[in-house]
Amino acid sequence: MSTQEQSAAAATTETRSPDVVVVGAGTAGCYAAATVAREGYDVVVLERKSESEAGHIACGDALKGADAFPESIPKSRIEPAFTNTGVDHGRFEIPQEDTVLEIPIPGELAVIDRWEYGRRIIDGAEDAGAEIHYDTVVTNVCQEDGTGRVTGVEAIHDGESRTYDAEFVVDAAGSLSILQDNVDFAESTFDTNVNYTHFCSAYREIVRVDDPVDWSDALVFKPTERAAGYLWYFPRTDTEINAGLGFQMTEEPMQLVDDLKRDLERRPEFDGAEVDDKLGAALPTRRPYDSAVHPGYVAVGDAAGHVNPTTGGGIAGAAYAGKYAAEAIVEAIAAGDYGEKALWEYNERVMDHFGARYAALDVYNILSTAVDVDDLMGLLAAMPGEKLAEALYSGSTSIGPKLALESLYKSYGHWETILNLFRTKRRADELLELYEAYPSHPAGLEHWQRRRDDLMEEIYETTGADPKY
Repeated sequence: MSTQEQSAAAATTETRSPDVVVVGAGTAGCYAAATVAREGYDVVVLERKSESEAGHIACGDALKGADAFPESIPKSRIEPAFTNTGVDHGRFEIPQEDTVLEIPIPGELAVIDRWEYGRRIIDGAEDAGAEIHYDTVVTNVCQEDGTGRVTGVEAIHDGESRTYDAEFVVDAAGSLSILQDNVDFAESTFDTNVNYTHFCSAYREIVRVDDPVDWSDALVFKPTERAAGYLWYFPRTDTEINAGLGFQMTEEPMQLVDDLKRDLERRPEFDGAEVDDKLGAALPTRRPYDSAVHPGYVAVGDAAGHVNPTTGGGIAGAAYAGKYAAEAIVEAIAAGDYGEKALWEYNERVMDHFGARYAALDVYNILSTAVDVDDLMGLLAAMPGEKLAEALYSGSTSIGPKLALESLYKSYGHWETILNLFRTKRRADELLELYEAYPSHPAGLEHWQRRRDDLMEEIYETTGADPKY
């Protein structure tokens, strides 16, 4: 482009100057925007979809932690999107063993209409005072020379160029965020150890059946025929099912649409079923970012790995990540400080709330790439469901002695797998303890990372898995 053309382009570029610009109108973005707006600051949310399509996101629709949401968008606002609050356990189908394992899931659980929920959180952000700009695609990030501070974004809105200057940018743009491809993070500790192998590819359909399914009170899981993947059947109602599957991107690609269709055809409860909606997406199956802050910039939700890496669940965590990021930003604006240190408490609060636990759970994703799937399924089939639930949801990552003893009687032939699992769980507990001691200052991160990476080497050695990071 010539100098004359550049000048002409600059002359036609519209500039907006909110206090905060949020990229993405998903859960993390809407809760961040609502929290900032309620403090009296101008905040604009940039959403690439149209107003009619916004909130339409590929999701399993299962919501763990439905009882706890930030008040910046009151829970009463989103509750009408909760279509099934009667689910209370997981139903693990294990075809290899011709068995079904039922595991109670404590806490409030719901299956939601994700599109309706998406509309409601956008409305909630607007009610709080945020402005939503639909049909707006971010194309670049603006940075200050010398300091590297992010000062805004460039975008296209309805075919017209726009620049958004802001005190802070919140990256809520989802998995493999394009913003992170455009920011120079040389002046911060922002986590750049991210690549596509840390994500899974997923696909889901909303399927309607004539007769109520027998398992409308359960979240149904089933391993795929290939490693590092699973199918799910989550009942929005007893006749409307979110059916989907996903696979880790380290593995040979699956034919997601065909593989799901094949499994649906094998299940008699789906005879004559109709498909209402189809969507695919990538989502993190990795540990949370070591740091998700940079001068003038914060990443939240999927854009920062804030997802349970073993299930893909991340709605409640994303809501709180948005809240914590926004509260750090509000304090930073009031102090006139745009640096990494001013935002650091956000990292600490994420790790304390859910990040440490998610990092420990990632160890089991690592194990799954090295263990024989049939052996693992055989072992799960031998375990008492209630005791396994205690191990999974008690807050620890360890299987206790009682569960071990009860399992041993039923698990002859899988003892080597049990031993491997015990060793792996000890490593996961050690990792959890380290994450619970996350540094309180950016200067402490490098030393903490060295200790973490040494422990990760032990995890790879214990599991026999190839390094993930």
